[in-house]
Amino acid sequence: MIVKRFQNHVAESRIALPLTGVYAFLVCAAGGLFADKLWLQFGLLAISSFLIMLLNNSNALIRIYSRMVSCSFLALAVMSHFLFVDIRCGIVQSCFISFYLFLFSAYQDNRAIGRVFYAFMMLGIASVFFVQILYLVPVAWILLCTNIMIRNLRAFFASILGIVVPYWFVGAYYIYCGQMDYIPNHFQELIQFDSIMEWPTMPLSHIVTASYVAILSVMGMIHFRLNNYKDKIRTRMLFEIFSVMAICSIVFIILQPQHIDFLLALLIVSSSPMIGHYIALTNTRITNISFYIILILTVILTFINIWMPF
Repeated sequence: MIVKRFQNHVAESRIALPLTGVYAFLVCAAGGLFADKLWLQFGLLAISSFLIMLLNNSNALIRIYSRMVSCSFLALAVMSHFLFVDIRCGIVQSCFISFYLFLFSAYQDNRAIGRVFYAFMMLGIASVFFVQILYLVPVAWILLCTNIMIRNLRAFFASILGIVVPYWFVGAYYIYCGQMDYIPNHFQELIQFDSIMEWPTMPLSHIVTASYVAILSVMGMIHFRLNNYKDKIRTRMLFEIFSVMAICSIVFIILQPQHIDFLLALLIVSSSPMIGHYIALTNTRITNISFYIILILTVILTFINIWMPF
């Protein structure tokens, strides 16, 4: 007989997501939503939460009824309050989730050239605000062939066109404004690398938060690797994409810590499904204890990141 523990009752509860939404709103309010008029940032968080919910629902990421993917995302997103106040991080995060949505919808469909185009267009839009995300494009091409299983030149050229399209509009705008050197200067940032020794200059709260999310991500990866035989092949393929992107984000953070904020925003998106899968589909005494620890540490880090600026 399977024993349902506290984590399972929470994971399968229909009120888990509404309660997490209320919690997220209260955290945002405490972090200056009203005082600093962070309504646009809050709107982006709401959009990202809705998109992650669509990602979970449309791909059946968890094989039982559970909203843990959305709950995990919301909890980690508001925990990283320094990301919430930066509107650029919110835009990049929303675009990255949209990239997953379009990419996954093209699974094993060689005619889904339009969806491949839109997926990479999301990366193109994100690169306007964080150009270094383009380093993930070669990884995305490999995953397009190996996991989404679309292997044709039309999809490859559609992906290139998708990345370029946002710059048609951005370039035209800056040419109109007389800033002809914007595009060259923007892409020049791709070859500007800081030393890994920049770590001591990073805010401690950012380092601790990123390390915590990375640990949760690795824990989720290990759990899924040990139990993926219970899931469908399609689900395994999609979670491999999350794992690869999460590993790339972690390695990128280690090598170029000056981009920790944007990369942490990407890492949260890739890690949330794996953390949600871990919470929803484990039921041992040890995992139940780990769930309590995750809850407590997440709340502690949330309040630290809110009150540190003050």
